Amino acid sequence: MPRPDSTTTPGTPGTPPGASPGTPPGAAPAPSREAPARPRATLALTSAATAVALMSYTAPTVTLPDTARDLHTPLSAQAWLLNGTPLGLAALLLVAGSLADDHGRRRVFLAGTLGLGLTTALAAVTTSTWQFTLARVAQGAASAALLASALGLIAHAFPGPRGRLHATGVWGASVSGGIAVGPLLAGALPDWRLAYGLLGAAALVVAALGTRGLAESRAPRGGRPDVPGALTFGVALAALVSALTLGRDGWLRAPVGLLLAAAVLLVAAFAVVERRAATPMIDLGLLRRPRFLASSAGGLFTGLAVIGMFSYLPALLQRALRLSPLATAWLFLLWAGLSFAVALQVRHLAGRLAPRTQLALGFALHAVAVLTMLGAVGAGSWPRLLPGLIIGGAGSGLLNGALPLLSVESVPRERAAMGSGAQQTFRYIGSCAGVALTIALATSAGDPARGADLALLVSAGLAAAGAVSVLAPREAA
Repeated sequence: MPRPDSTTTPGTPGTPPGASPGTPPGAAPAPSREAPARPRATLALTSAATAVALMSYTAPTVTLPDTARDLHTPLSAQAWLLNGTPLGLAALLLVAGSLADDHGRRRVFLAGTLGLGLTTALAAVTTSTWQFTLARVAQGAASAALLASALGLIAHAFPGPRGRLHATGVWGASVSGGIAVGPLLAGALPDWRLAYGLLGAAALVVAALGTRGLAESRAPRGGRPDVPGALTFGVALAALVSALTLGRDGWLRAPVGLLLAAAVLLVAAFAVVERRAATPMIDLGLLRRPRFLASSAGGLFTGLAVIGMFSYLPALLQRALRLSPLATAWLFLLWAGLSFAVALQVRHLAGRLAPRTQLALGFALHAVAVLTMLGAVGAGSWPRLLPGLIIGGAGSGLLNGALPLLSVESVPRERAAMGSGAQQTFRYIGSCAGVALTIALATSAGDPARGADLALLVSAGLAAAGAVSVLAPREAA
């Protein structure tokens, strides 16, 4: 039986791998259009690119005060400095994953990595809030192509369950590693613009290496790209994320209501388009799969509870505790470094804890972690944050290690990039909402200490909801 990722025509029984559907029995098969996958090179390049993407994503967490000052960004608009990249990610991850599966994962990956390099370098030379935000949105769009296709390349290069378990664990650790190093790099350099320039150069280097080190793979279904689905879905998410970001200044304002209404209508239109499309961007039947639902819920609540809180907490601590960007980065390296270490070890839990159980445990640890941080800002004591950072780092590592594996396992193997894109779409929708919610809560009380405690309590509640949501969907008997 041909492999799903081969270039043979689907649905043609008895056709040898590499042969055309009409090849007579015994005839030599036609040469395959795909080069053999290089597992080690594939894992190294996809992990390196992912780390650079996450470093670019998290760099503003410790440079937000300096960036806002240089760009003359008012407090009410600072959420956009953080939410530009997740806006681009959320809008295009599912689109990018579907395109990668159908039209070439290597092609989409390299285009995304090249785009990441150019847009990150562009962010370094912006001179206004709107320029920086647009550069960050474009950076998110490029990262979407990179991240969605990376797991598709890994699934193709590691077809066996043991190899895939190891590879997704390493890739998940690269997510944590990027989160750890990005703020440290940005905080250590004298100018936030220099950090963006270096990260842009790093992405361009990985793109150049990828032209030689990666083999193409795809799962062609025939037909044309689902352009109507891509447009309705992308615009729907852009409207939703914009509404969530603007909502912190008042949920009853007309622009927020109009954007939310537009998002609802466009999502409904997307569902109609997908049901009628010959090659839909996403098979809506996947919504009946418990693993797919758990993967999507895990991504959503990771963004809401974890990314939302830890994206803004560094800036809050700089203002409230007068920590420098570098000191803040070192402090959060404890959280992100432990996340990296734990994500690398998640593969050893295979056979003992199912991925959904690992996710629930990760959410539970995050809830405990943020509850231990209550009162730290009011006391003006950064050492009181240490237990929470340690516990939260372990929880984040479990989440980052289990989510990639579950997203690949929740869909047919030939749709691995789409599965990754779906899970990460929910992750960054949650991130946008989480950042906007955290900033709104932290600044609502007028007192940074009370605002921080309120945000921490809400983050704990969202993590508890996340634990329930990943365990709730039941497999069919």
